Formats: sequence, C-alpha cells, structure tokens
Amino acid sequence: MGPAIVVADTSVIINFLRVDRMDLIGAHPSPFIVTDHVADEIADSYPEQQARFHAALGVGHITQHRIDDPAEVEIFLRLSVQGRLGAGERSAIAVALNRGCALAIDDSRAIRRAVQEADIAGNPLTILRTQDVIVHLIKAKLLEIEAADAIKEDWHLNHRFTIRIGSFAELL
Repeated sequence: MGPAIVVADTSVIINFLRVDRMDLIGAHPSPFIVTDHVADEIADSYPEQQARFHAALGVGHITQHRIDDPAEVEIFLRLSVQGRLGAGERSAIAVALNRGCALAIDDSRAIRRAVQEADIAGNPLTILRTQDVIVHLIKAKLLEIEAADAIKEDWHLNHRFTIRIGSFAELL
C-alpha cells in the first residue's frame, strides 16, 4: 500500500491498542486517521486503551478528523437508516468513500455495506483488515514475521481476536 490515507474503524485500532502497538500504525507506509465517532467508541472502552489512544494521537501515530463535509454526513445518515452498523463504522465508511481513502475495518457485515455503498457511488474502495495492515508492515520491513506471529498469538490468547492462519508467512 502506498501513501494513500487509511480511515480506520474502531475494531482495527482497538486490536493495536490492546497489545500496546500503536507504534505500528504510526510506522505504516500510509497515514491513518480516525473519525470523532471512532474516537468516542474507544473512549467508551477501557481506560488503558483510551490512554494509549490519546498517547498515539499526541505523538502523531494517528490523527482524528471530524465528519463535517455534507457528502460524508449524507452517507453517514443513509447508513444509519439501514441500521446494524455502529457510529464508528458508519463514519469511517463515509469518510473513506467521500475522500477516496482506504478503509481499515474487520467486521464482515460493515465491509459488505461499505462495498455496496462504493458500488452505488461508483467509487473504488480498498478494504484492509487487521491482518492486511500487519502484512503491509512486514512487506515494508517494519515488522518481522516472528514478531507479527507473536502479536497474532497475543490477540488470540488474551484478546479474543483470531486470525485464522498459522503464520503471517502464509500470507506473503
């Protein structure tokens, strides 16, 4: 992935917050942004994750943006009417579509809605799951496979997030 901006949903950010590795988001070849809605969802979580998130904002690993463009508000509201998506997902999808950014998101239902919205708008949309972010870091030589596998194991054992591979080497 090149220098295109990545709009991250709460799920992807929380995965990195849980293992205290927002430095990896900051090192990613593409800059990451979150919406205010995503930031609010993180703030509603665990205090330790909230502190890590604010620290990542403070050092510039990630930046926070408001949804104030009328086109983004329109997409957000359209997604709201159809239900089943959280505010963070709706806002991340709206910003990614409107600004032509990649979307980092793990929820399959939200991914389907994002792809449907992209098709309606006739805009291409790049979707990155957490594992794709890790693969980009490995390919950019910013993370070793062994370290990535250790993070994957930590997610699985301690944080109820599972990537169904034996090793990231399988994805390269």
